[in-house]
Amino acid sequence: VVIEPSTGKILAMVSKPDFNPNTIGQEWDAIVADNNNSVLVNRVTQGLYPPGSTFKILTTLELIRENPGYTDYSYDCTGSITMEEMEIRCYKNAVHGQEDLFKAFAKSCNSSFASIGTSLDKEKFSALCKELLFHTDLPTSYPFKQSQFTLDKSSGTRETMQTAIGQGETLMTPMHMALITAAIANNGQLMKPYVVDYTENYKGITVKNYTPAAYGTLITESEALVLRQFMENAVDNGTGSKLLGGNYRAGGKTGSAEYSNVKGESHAWFTGYASNEAAGQIAVAIIVEGGGAGSETAVPIARQIFDAYFQ
Repeated sequence: VVIEPSTGKILAMVSKPDFNPNTIGQEWDAIVADNNNSVLVNRVTQGLYPPGSTFKILTTLELIRENPGYTDYSYDCTGSITMEEMEIRCYKNAVHGQEDLFKAFAKSCNSSFASIGTSLDKEKFSALCKELLFHTDLPTSYPFKQSQFTLDKSSGTRETMQTAIGQGETLMTPMHMALITAAIANNGQLMKPYVVDYTENYKGITVKNYTPAAYGTLITESEALVLRQFMENAVDNGTGSKLLGGNYRAGGKTGSAEYSNVKGESHAWFTGYASNEAAGQIAVAIIVEGGGAGSETAVPIARQIFDAYFQ
């Protein structure tokens, strides 16, 4: 899904597998009987997925809120972390070494963020997620599923560590992820998403215009600025580096969300934004089911979108 943050205008919304609306009548029985592809489900608004490392945007925000001195954060990554018999490994067992919060975010260090999770106030973290539209109706007329965040004061260390890196019981729709990202790009303010610009009659005369409308402020302007710094550093020096070299400034966060017990099976995520002075700004949320690493599969798709839009 591609959104214009300043207005809420949805520029693209794609769900695959899809169907041909011109032949849906003839193919209806086969479509309904196909339980594997579920082509009638709009995955953008109805698909619930573990967010993987894209969720570290929210974990970072909660750390910032609880620790004004977050710039002094330091962690020595050895490639994994084990607490109460729960082991969390970094992607491909990468050893990131000594890192501040910017490096941990840019390199998407699971060990660091699992550790961060155990230091956070769970009730405040839950409240933040509620503010950012978890367990809340999204401001869209499309059928949708509510995103889920289950961490609370009774949650144990295992669930806490997993939640902090976007695993565990947390589930999000791509639309929800895109709205959070659009708000970050728009200085904290979320605009209501819409699709139709205007309607016209058979003579081509416009009979109604649809104007942008604000939903509300999700985060403060200063918080949005800090998160953009983290997200742009992830492009400059981290997992989003395939976005470098375009005629735009990009920021974002990758994710590889495990969805089964089979090693290596994960959805590929990317959420981010790009802008230049001539064409303005767009935000995207992309998930490739079973796509593996977000940096390898989802980021190149974002690159194609940004290149096409800003060309």
